[in-house]
Parts: sequence; structure tokens; C-alpha cells
Amino acid sequence: MKLSLAIAGANALPSAFVVFRGFEESIRKAAELGYDGVELALKRADEVGRAELAGWLKETGIEVSCISTGQVYADTGLMFTEPDAAKRAEVEAGFRTIVDLAADFGRLVNVGRVRGQIGNAPREEAEGRFIDMARSLCDYAAGQNVTLVLEPVNRYEIDFINSVEEGVELMKKVDRPNMKLMPDVFHMNIEDATIGGELAKHIAHVAYVHLADSNRLAPGQGHTDFEDILANLNRAGYDGWVSVEILPKPDPDTAARQAIEFLRPLIDKYSASRAAAGRGS
Repeated sequence: MKLSLAIAGANALPSAFVVFRGFEESIRKAAELGYDGVELALKRADEVGRAELAGWLKETGIEVSCISTGQVYADTGLMFTEPDAAKRAEVEAGFRTIVDLAADFGRLVNVGRVRGQIGNAPREEAEGRFIDMARSLCDYAAGQNVTLVLEPVNRYEIDFINSVEEGVELMKKVDRPNMKLMPDVFHMNIEDATIGGELAKHIAHVAYVHLADSNRLAPGQGHTDFEDILANLNRAGYDGWVSVEILPKPDPDTAARQAIEFLRPLIDKYSASRAAAGRGS
């Protein structure tokens, strides 16, 4: 299991859920703190230069874990469930460029609030538009070995796909092998009956996990039971990324440090357990 930190460009929207801003400095800080990777929160694929990004990653020895797209919705209002065909075409074209970037960096593209709302439309119509868009993008992404990961988001932020179980049911309807889930334990704390148990139950659909404590602060600053979460992931055989997506409080440097100081010992213990199980098999 590898640990990542969500970052964004210097001009990211105030609403972006990231700790650090400014790609080069953020990548260097994350590496110095001991993170294995960074999750890039982007509005557009051209926000970061490919050559520069490759250089920073090579110098620091860390990776891009995923490209997240929450800012696409926040900045433009574009969404998969948009009734207007021209606007849906616009969001698909933009997503294809992000998929192109992910083909070289991370091979995972998050679908957060950009999946859209149901609003006043019949649920079947909104869901149908999502499925059509997801299938088209997955088919395009498959040629580049890129996976789309849908993030269930709590009911207070969106009205479509709030729980992991709802996400699983939608994944079955999309029916594409490169469409998976990105559960976020902050949202799961609101929507799901359990956190660790639901992750283990649905592990076949899980390709990435967001970590934040119950108060959206660094893990260890609230009441979420991360030992139980990691124990369940371990039993389920999860060996992917976990990424810290938290509020930058009390300040960005402190938040990033609190998160890794709390999580690294748990993840090292997890990795040692996985390695021992492998040697014993």
C-alpha cells in the first residue's frame, strides 16, 4: 500500500480539497515528508506541463497516484448528467484530455461531483446519461490503460451516489472493467453503516481510497478508527493507493505532517503484515 497527498496548482479554486498548492513546491514538500505520491487536483489537463511534471517526479522519486477532477465541476458546472447534449460533449472532451494525461501519470482519473446531480429530472434519465458518458469515457480510456474511479459523496453535497453500496450498483450497470470506486472514509462516516466492513465487502470494486478524519482534518484528529479500516483492507487483500484529502488546518504544513506521522506507522505495519502473509503462502 502506498500513501499519497492531494495537491493542486497555485491558482486552484478556494474550494479545492487539497493541502498544498503550487505543483513544484507541493511535490517537493510531499517527498520531503515521506509521502509516496501526490494526487493532482485539476480543472484542466493543461494546468501542469508534462515535461516539468516528469522532471519534478524524477527528482523527488515520488509518483502521481491519481488525477482528481472535483474542480471541473466547481469551476465550470459541467457534469455527466447534464441534460444539454452540447454541454455533455464539452465535459467529455475535457475528460478525454485528462485521461490522456493520466495515461502517463497515475493511470487513474477520479469522478467526483462532476458525475452530476439528479435534480428535478427523473432518476432513470439522469442515471442513464451518467452511464452513457461513463461507458464512452471508459472505452476511450481502456486503450490507454486508464481507469475511472467514481467517488461516492455524502447527501449534503450531492444527490446522486452517496454510499459505497449505491456506487457498486451503478458500477454493475456501467459494466466496464476500467470503471471502479474511490471510497472516501469521510463521506462513508456519514453514509455507510460501517467503513472498514463496507470497504472489505465491496473490495472487488475499490481501486483507490481517500483518507480524512471524521472532521475532515488529518487522520488522528477526529474519531475515525483507521486501524479498523486498514485491518479490513488488509484482510480483503487491498494493495493500492490511499490518499490524504483533508482541510489544510491548522495550516498546510502542520496538516500534512500530522497525517503522515499518524498514518505511516499504520501503513508500515500493514505492509509488513502483507509481506509476512505472502512469505507464508
